[in-house]
Amino acid sequence: MAAGLSAPGARADDTLSPESARAVVEQASRPSAPWAGPAAGPPAPPGKVVAVLAEDLRNGGVLSVAQGIREAARDIGWVVRVYDAGGTPAGRKRAVADALAAKPDGLAICGSDAYELLSALREGGGRLPPVVGWHAAAGAGPVDGTPVAINVTTDPIAVARTTAMAAVAQSGGKAGVVIFTDSRFRIATAKAEAMAEVIRRCSGCALLEVRDVAISDSATRMPAVTRELLTRHGARWTHALAINDIYFDYAVPMLMSMGVPNAHLSLLSAGDGSAPAFMRIRAGSYQTGTVAEPLNMQGWQVVDELNRLMQGQPVSGFVAPVHLITASNISTEGGSRQIYDPANGYRNAYLRIWKGQ
Repeated sequence: MAAGLSAPGARADDTLSPESARAVVEQASRPSAPWAGPAAGPPAPPGKVVAVLAEDLRNGGVLSVAQGIREAARDIGWVVRVYDAGGTPAGRKRAVADALAAKPDGLAICGSDAYELLSALREGGGRLPPVVGWHAAAGAGPVDGTPVAINVTTDPIAVARTTAMAAVAQSGGKAGVVIFTDSRFRIATAKAEAMAEVIRRCSGCALLEVRDVAISDSATRMPAVTRELLTRHGARWTHALAINDIYFDYAVPMLMSMGVPNAHLSLLSAGDGSAPAFMRIRAGSYQTGTVAEPLNMQGWQVVDELNRLMQGQPVSGFVAPVHLITASNISTEGGSRQIYDPANGYRNAYLRIWKGQ
């Protein structure tokens, strides 16, 4: 099992039924509600410079949030500079140093653990600019003990539970589950623990194992790991749950080469709703769901939170609701572009704030 995962037994009075799981899945699959984020805030002065510290631009979630930040910044005349850490400790240290040396007006940490970056941020010397994170901690809101004023994310525990509920609902309460996580990141460990807890609550389900694979190593490790798991668990393995779609990018080719029928293994991801994940779901190629983050919208939120901080105002603290993408709803709300882009009017809402309208 992954480091930090506990193994409590399910309580008899806390058993999860397939019907209860199905109700959660149906709720998460509905169309987006109208905009419920901030409606007021400070105007955005032009000419600000934002440094984006990207954990690894090979990660579709990180890349899409960075693109959302660029899109939002362009509309208010801000400059965005992206520093790619490449998923390594040395890369993080270099990216932090380069970002701070540019003396930006604001810093966005995308996908890196805020606590792991503390020493590098302190080594930069001088006063830090306002800092906003995306998936930089295990939950939404301020990250205590760090300069991150707010971590932008869908509630990761709700995301993880919804993903696991989908496996319970699909299997009629008989799923055999392997969970993929990356214990280097608190948000990944929290998601894995939440998924494991749901599976344990399903009396007819089996948590076969939790496999710790670094996201940055997924390309090299996942083919062999997938083969090993198929050999070990055979037909008992019916569902794979992952903290990120990227694991499946490298598992699916092995499943195909081994002749595993699509119907024999369902892949479900607790983030982030990557383009390859959309394509697999649309094609019916193993992956049946992803709890997609509204990545572009979250990029806009990062810009809004930075603007509030730059103007000496508190952050909005907005948390987007959970949304499950499946074959039944994949053609809506950006699905034709292989993304989840809520049809809730967020762009206009933020622009009205920034332009003082």
